[in-house]
Amino acid sequence: MADYQTITLSNDGARAYLTFNRPEVLNALNDMLIAEALDAVSGLSGETRVLVLKGAGDRAFAAGADLEEMQRRTPWNEIDFGRRRELARRLESAPFVTVAAINGYALGGGLELALACHLRIGSTSAVVGLPETRIGILPANGGTARLTRLVGRGRAMRMILLGEQVKAEEAERLGILNWVVGEDDFEAEIETLAERLSRLAPVSARAIIDTVSKTADMSLDHAIDYEHRWFQLCLGSEGKKEGVRAFLEKRKPQFGPEPDRDGF
Repeated sequence: MADYQTITLSNDGARAYLTFNRPEVLNALNDMLIAEALDAVSGLSGETRVLVLKGAGDRAFAAGADLEEMQRRTPWNEIDFGRRRELARRLESAPFVTVAAINGYALGGGLELALACHLRIGSTSAVVGLPETRIGILPANGGTARLTRLVGRGRAMRMILLGEQVKAEEAERLGILNWVVGEDDFEAEIETLAERLSRLAPVSARAIIDTVSKTADMSLDHAIDYEHRWFQLCLGSEGKKEGVRAFLEKRKPQFGPEPDRDGF
């Protein structure tokens, strides 16, 4: 495993945990952190069923971009933005479930990475927002696009133009967070969720991630056709065979890795 300076990565095969590890600056996203996180996500094995993103400490998931680096950026030296976009794309299109575990602030680029994940769980201390207008820019790593798809055009416009920071309960009501749990229970809930997700049939999970992500902007007929193609692939999977056997035998299914996940 690589020796990272700004993140930590641990995994037990099915479950992987990537932690932004710059707590002294609220886990601000500098170029090194983005490069290391991209390397870590790209290097996960085919055994991975769920990836949890966290922030070190109890104050922030990631409080946005590193403004010391931002100060030096111009249109002519924005060389690392491609990595940021690629990291978000990989989180969004991963063949395993990606979860952002938000304790404290998830602002700017931090929220953008969380929005790229399939699920978001927050503690009652979570605060989310896209405050880029305060420094004269806009969210440019999917923030405007992904937030609008979650909360609607009007609320997204309000949040982004005014740089609003939204607390946990309101973020859950808007659909930005899928769950909110108490701070004392936060770590235990993350473990429970990761364990549950790691037990899903891998092809079924990948099919759901892909269809929900891609069919929202399709016509209803095209969306149903798309999900039916995935259904046919699921029918031929080992997961389907084990799931049906387990149901008939009145036991819990034990889903193993598929022989060729990249073939689906």
